[in-house]
Parts: sequence; structure tokens; C-alpha cells
Amino acid sequence: MNRFSLQTRLYSGTGSLEVLKRFRGKHIWIICDGFLAHSPLIEMLKQAIPAENQVSVFSDITPDPTIATVVEGITQMQTLRPHVVMGFGGGSALDAAKAIVWFSKQLGIDIETCVAIPTTSGTGSEVTSACVISDPQKGIKYPLFDNALYPDIAILDPMLVVSVPPAITANTGLDVLTHALEAYVSPKASDFTDALAEKATQLVFQYLPVAVRDGECLATRGKMHNASTLAGMAFSQSGLGINHAIAHQLGGQFHLPHGLANALLLSAVIQFNAQDKRAARRYARLAKACHFCPPAANEQVAVNALVRQIEQLKKQCNIPSFASALKTTPHHFRERIPAMVEAALADVTIKTTPRPADAAAIRHLLEELL
Repeated sequence: MNRFSLQTRLYSGTGSLEVLKRFRGKHIWIICDGFLAHSPLIEMLKQAIPAENQVSVFSDITPDPTIATVVEGITQMQTLRPHVVMGFGGGSALDAAKAIVWFSKQLGIDIETCVAIPTTSGTGSEVTSACVISDPQKGIKYPLFDNALYPDIAILDPMLVVSVPPAITANTGLDVLTHALEAYVSPKASDFTDALAEKATQLVFQYLPVAVRDGECLATRGKMHNASTLAGMAFSQSGLGINHAIAHQLGGQFHLPHGLANALLLSAVIQFNAQDKRAARRYARLAKACHFCPPAANEQVAVNALVRQIEQLKKQCNIPSFASALKTTPHHFRERIPAMVEAALADVTIKTTPRPADAAAIRHLLEELL
């Protein structure tokens, strides 16, 4: 028996921040990073909140939110006791907000509404039952999955992403594509997740290069915002795979941006997974749905066409090589491979990878990056 549920109310399109007018006489606690806390975007958000509400801001969020940050947030929750918590920002801010609300609830501190408002188009965290918390001391990222992590409301306003720089637009967009592809070949994929993942994939290939080149185009930004959410809905139901299991280690050990880490692994992971007949068949089906090859092409031709299109997309988006992205020596990278292999095997996302992977396979994929 398969299970599919949509637990988050979704509001999208230009001006969708207007939905915040529903809140009256509430204590609203905004969780964001330090940059957003002093940006015009937070002023846009505050102006959308009716004046009779009390607004507080917690802005200690850093990329890859840490256990210590979540603990500090829980401490503030105990003091403030807000009615509404708003995660505002990229995946890190949304994940931190969701984790703080989740752990606080287990301590008996409940809220009325959790709102997720993304300012990047990448993680899909606004509609997922997942969040990722880091332990910088161990260099490990911990993905958490629980249905209680779903936000109550998600707001997708493209006005909030027009100022995202090209490099971040590219990285987060490739994260969207990775979510969609891993959801599509997951053993837990269904007709419902397939529809979401397929549409997200098509939108990324069509609109991401434009969003990188012309970030001021609201229509394009809206399409990428939708793609991110569609892919998030897909993988929240079907799971991810080895691409994310390894990318989490690249981020935890070397602080590579998550979307970039996924992008650098993606082609090699597809070729690895495609040695499984079912995965190859699904990649081929997706390549044909995106018109990357003729409908009569055999599976290998179709898979190769998909990989070629991904590499072309990466070039269009100026994704750097691994050598230029890695801020350490190849020798140091090789030294960390055993620890990354062990952590990847323990990563929860590997449970739904389509082709079983052992330590040797993960080591090979890591070594191929050099």
C-alpha cells in the first residue's frame, strides 16, 4: 500500500504575501539569517503583516543550521511563546524553523501556525517532511524526516527571489533537478510523485538558464519557485537517494553549497543507477518526456541523452568544476573519503536509492570527482 498526502496549504504567485493579512493580534516570530534580517526583503515581509500583530526576529541562522542553533531557538521559543513561527529564507532558515518548532513541540511548547516562506528556489523545504541539521564538530549533516515537520502554510512569492545572485540561482536550481530525478527513480515512486517530478524536471530545463541569465524576470522566477515546490512534494513522498547521501558529506566536510554538491555528482550517479534495469527504464522515460531523444530510442541512448542535457545545463548555468569548487587539496580530500563513505552509508536518504550501493561504490563516486 502506498501513501500520498499533501499537508501544507500552498499560496503562490506575485503578491501571495497578502495571505498574511489573516493574522490578527498574534505574536509572530520570524526565523531568518543575519543578512535577510537587514535586507529590504524583511521589510517587505513585515509590511505584509498587519500592524496589530507583535513581530519578533531570530536571525542567528547560518548556512547548514547547527544543533547549537536549534537549541538556541528552542530556548527562545520557551521565553517568547509565539503564536506563529515563520521560516523566512533559503533552505537553512526553513529547516531551522521546522526543527525548532518540531523539537519545541516535543517539549510541550506548541504553536498555532508554522509558515514557510522561501527566498530561494531550491530545497522545497516549504512542503517537505524533512530538514537537515549539521554537527560541525563531526562534519556530519543529519537529515530528519517526520510528518510533523510539514509547515502548515507555504508562500511562494516570486518577488522574494528576483534578487538572488546567478550562482545561487544556479546551485539551488540544480538541487531542484536532483530532487526530481532521485524521486523519479526511487523504489517508492508512484504515479503521483512521477507527475510532480516529471513536471519539475521539465520546468528546470526550460527556465533555469533564463533565471540565471535574467533574474529580474518574474514569470521565470515564478516557474522555478513552482519547480522547487513540485520536486519537494515528490521527494517528500518517495525519498531521495545516493546523490544526496554523498552530497551531504561534501557539504558537511568541505562546506560545498548543497545544490552545487548535488550538481557535481549528478551525471555520475545517473550512470551508476542506470546499471539497474528499472532505473535505466525510468531515466529513459523521463528523457523522452523532455524530448531529449526520439520516442523510439533505446534505453542506453535515452539515458546518455539525459546526461548530455544535464551537462549542457550545467554549462549554461556556469556550474564550476569540482577542482575549482573544492577549497582544499586533493590529498586532504582523499584523506576524508573513508569518513564520508561511512557517513553516506548511514545517511537516511540512501534507503531509497534505486541501486544498492556499498562502500566501494561510494568511494568510487567520490574518487571520480577528482
